[in-house]
Amino acid sequence: MKLSIVATLYQSAAYIHEFHARASAVAQQLAGQDFEIVLVNDGSPDNSLQLAIELAERDAHVVVVDLSRNFGHHKAMMTGLAHTRGEHVFLIDSDLEEEPEWLLPFTEQLIEEHCDVVYGVQERRKGSQFERWSGQWFYRFFKYLTGLALPENVVTARLMTRRYVNALLLHQEREVFMAGLWHITGYAQRAHAINKHATSETTYTFRRKMSLLVNSVTSFSNAPLVSIFYIGIVISLFAMLYFAYLIVHWLFFAKPLSGWTSVMASIWLLGGLIISFIGVVGIYLSKIFSETKQRPYTIVRQIYGQRQD
Repeated sequence: MKLSIVATLYQSAAYIHEFHARASAVAQQLAGQDFEIVLVNDGSPDNSLQLAIELAERDAHVVVVDLSRNFGHHKAMMTGLAHTRGEHVFLIDSDLEEEPEWLLPFTEQLIEEHCDVVYGVQERRKGSQFERWSGQWFYRFFKYLTGLALPENVVTARLMTRRYVNALLLHQEREVFMAGLWHITGYAQRAHAINKHATSETTYTFRRKMSLLVNSVTSFSNAPLVSIFYIGIVISLFAMLYFAYLIVHWLFFAKPLSGWTSVMASIWLLGGLIISFIGVVGIYLSKIFSETKQRPYTIVRQIYGQRQD
């Protein structure tokens, strides 16, 4: 098979028919009838699944992978990639903020530059001022802690060769952070500037963004654990200096130190640091706990489609 198009479904009922029509049209230009559209239902609360099943019944190119519940966007994408067969795989969101027609220029660049991946990068990040500012600092913070320079303002849309997709699927993390996995998988990757539309409200709440930040940093870096060691050394040095100061004061000055405020401040400071350090260690222990259980990161309830495998 020449081409696979993969998209996840979550509250996508309003866009699924237009997405299917546009994706099918551009796929036929490139691959004729030798293509497939893999739609992964990530526990969508609306009727996206039913609409997708109806498409699969009418169109033999459509394959619907129905997950048993909502597992998250990144895990659903990995599951969709695992069910593709195409020589080239085009991953894209189904909400039409990313245009299916990008497949054409992406393919041209892939061929011209002899690379394995062409991914979309926003020329200007969409959203409010706070969203653009927080996104910018996320990439800086991530690079500082992990040493990995992820492309900024990267979007889901990307065209990949089969060998790259096979390599990407070798990663077996239970906690999936796609931007990091895309980067560390390697191969020749090229950016393509795009303008992403705003057709719907984002489902990434502030809580989910913070969870993604913690997950991404702890998945690709041990810097928080190492920093605990160095902070402990710094605190110990300050404590030794303060202890030496107390001895000098006791030897040469008769007036006793009051010290109640400093003692209480030190107790609160050290107590807070200890609790936060235990929390950091706890995050890493929870990830080890999750990985050692080797639970599947998604469970497929049923696959709908007319293909013969």
